[in-house]
Amino acid sequence: MMRRPGAESLVTQRLILRPWRESDRLPFRELNGDPDVMRHFPHPLSAERSDAIMDAWQDHIERHGWGFWAVERIRDGAFVGAVGIAYANFAAPFTPAVEIGWRMAKAYWRKGYTLEAASRALDHGFGTLRLEEIVAFTLPANLPSRGVMERLGMTHSPADDFEHPSVEEGHPMRHHVLYRLRRKDWHPPA
Repeated sequence: MMRRPGAESLVTQRLILRPWRESDRLPFRELNGDPDVMRHFPHPLSAERSDAIMDAWQDHIERHGWGFWAVERIRDGAFVGAVGIAYANFAAPFTPAVEIGWRMAKAYWRKGYTLEAASRALDHGFGTLRLEEIVAFTLPANLPSRGVMERLGMTHSPADDFEHPSVEEGHPMRHHVLYRLRRKDWHPPA
């Protein structure tokens, strides 16, 4: 895949958030096909759907210089998952907006990687890009992701909750909670 001039990688103490490579395709398919990883989504993804998401995320990076990056562990080059910020591309009461999100392979849960990578993505969004606000959303029952959002300093107001238009009406996963963080309130977690 071609990199957009200026599309950069972000580095943390243990991780690199970088543009996607063809070698990420198989581990990303495995991540998206894992029922445990995808338990807060309507269903695990097919290889074709996983590939389409990876291609769309790389396209966002090529067009804007930032997006949902592949996350690689520095010490061994292992593919950990995906973390980043991107334009929310659906109609909702809070859009247009930039969202932060993550999807990590199960082998890398509970190691602090999500918080570390998400903190770096927020630094880039608020510092380099000078965004005024970044949002995050998930299912009410997704307590691990909600915990990361709260540790990042994001706040939830029930008045912002919404029905996700990409999930069919009547589906139990249509209702989502929304978290917000403004640049003036951003303080990296200790």
